[in-house]
Amino acid sequence: MITIKSRDDIAALRRANRAAAEALADVVKAVKPGVQTRELDEIAREGIVRRGGKPAFLGYMGYPASLCVSLNEQVVHGIPSDRKIKQGDLVSLDLGAVKDGFVGDLAVTVAVGEVEPRAQELIRVTRESLYKGIDQARPGNRLYDISAAVEAHVTSAGFSVVRQFVGHGIGRDMHEEPQIPNYGKAGTGLRLKAGMTFAIEPMVNVGTWQVKVLSDGWTVVTGDGSLSAHFEHSIAITNDGPIILSELD
Repeated sequence: MITIKSRDDIAALRRANRAAAEALADVVKAVKPGVQTRELDEIAREGIVRRGGKPAFLGYMGYPASLCVSLNEQVVHGIPSDRKIKQGDLVSLDLGAVKDGFVGDLAVTVAVGEVEPRAQELIRVTRESLYKGIDQARPGNRLYDISAAVEAHVTSAGFSVVRQFVGHGIGRDMHEEPQIPNYGKAGTGLRLKAGMTFAIEPMVNVGTWQVKVLSDGWTVVTGDGSLSAHFEHSIAITNDGPIILSELD
């Protein structure tokens, strides 16, 4: 069921997303060679709590941490551990915060030092595809206009979009309807209306779009071991177009 949020709800969502975005900014600053991924998780947890929130991921369906840290061929849901970040890694960070009864959710991929040109391009294209999708989140458009815009930008660069994991509605719950794939046919899907709030999150691979889940039951990796990147913003649709709730000024 689609939830059309009130103005007050969207303001509360913005506060939750700001807490999440500021906490994630703290984590990004700490990414450097030699840092254990569990240290990033602690920074995320402390940053969320300090801003009056609580971690949305911790305990969600049994997830054991406040932050998802996915390295290189890991797509999403990487569990923080003793693993140390190395020069040349791609680090995808996904964080959620609950504040005032609403959920903020966003993700970013960062490069550690110098990385190969194709990895740099992967990050750039994935980030751009997120904004291409967001631009389609306007009243009167269709849901898969978002999906098609993401897919077109990604495939034009020779990359692939992950199909098994998708974006979603967001509000009082982290995962609300509808699901928002990063592929689809423009002009199809539900009609978009002002007040809808979505988390749009392209996951993009250098190689195949196919993925698999590791034995820990959480970590998703590319099917061929190629690099992956992940960007996400939570947005609200307004009569004047989309606003990004999780973007800092």
